[in-house]
Amino acid sequence: MIKKLRIYMPFVNAGMQETTTYRANWIFLMLGNVLGCFVSYFIWKAVFVSGTDSSLNGFTMPQMVVYIFLMFLTSTLISSGGTYDIGEEIRDGSISMRIIKPISYNATFLFQELGNKLLTICILIVPMVVGVEIVRTVISGTVQFEIQGFLLYILSCTFAYLINFFFNICFGFVAFIIKYLWGANMMKNCIVGFLSGTVIPLAFLPDILEKIFLFLPFASLNYTPVMIYMGKYSGISLLYYLGLQIFWVLFFWGLSKLLWYVSIKHLSIQGG
Repeated sequence: MIKKLRIYMPFVNAGMQETTTYRANWIFLMLGNVLGCFVSYFIWKAVFVSGTDSSLNGFTMPQMVVYIFLMFLTSTLISSGGTYDIGEEIRDGSISMRIIKPISYNATFLFQELGNKLLTICILIVPMVVGVEIVRTVISGTVQFEIQGFLLYILSCTFAYLINFFFNICFGFVAFIIKYLWGANMMKNCIVGFLSGTVIPLAFLPDILEKIFLFLPFASLNYTPVMIYMGKYSGISLLYYLGLQIFWVLFFWGLSKLLWYVSIKHLSIQGG
C-alpha cells in the first residue's frame, strides 16, 4: 500500500504546484464564489424581510445565513474538476500520456486534486469555520462549536468529495464519445447545484420531492454535510445519511471502473 502511494505522490506535488503557479486564477475563482455567496445572502434576506413569519420551513434568518456560508465552504472543499480535465485531455490529445503509464487513470486525477485540496483547506477552512462560528455565537449568545459535530462534518465532506470525484469521472467519460464536454458540463453543474441544495435548501421543496432528492447522490454532496454541521441530523438519521454517502461512493467508484473499460474502446483523440 505504501509503495503504491509513493507512486502517486508526484501527482500530489503536481496539484500543489499547479495551484501555486496559477494562484491568480485560484484567487479570482474564490472571489467569484464569495460574490455568489453574498448574492445568495441578500436574496434570502429580502425573502425573510418580505415574509410575515420569523422562520421558513424550519430555517430562521440567522440559520439561513449560516447555511449559505457553510454551503459555500462545503462546495469549495468537495469541488472536483475531473469532467473538465478529461474533456480537455481528449480534445488536445494529452490523454495519451496518461494512458501509456502503468498506473490507474482515475487515481492520477484523484491524487492531483488532493494536492490542490491541501492548499485550499489550509488557506480557507480555518478562517471560514472561525467566521461561521463567530456568527453563530453572536446570534445565539453562546458558543455553538462542537468538536464532535465538526469532525463528523469533515468525515461527511470526505465522503461527499469522493462521490463528486467519481461522479465527475463517470460523466467525463462521455467525452470519449461526444469529444467535447463544455456545454454538457455547464448543464450538469446547474442541475447538480439545484439537486444538492446549493440554490435552495431541500427542506423548501414539497415533501415527496424532498424525500426523492435526499436519496439521490446529489444531496450527499452539499446538503448532508451542511445539515450535519448545523446539528439538523443526529442519532439514527445521522447514521442513515452517512451510510447513504458510503453507498454512493462505492456505487460511483464501481461505475467509473465499468465505464472506463467501455469508454476506452471509443477513444478518438482530437489533437493527437
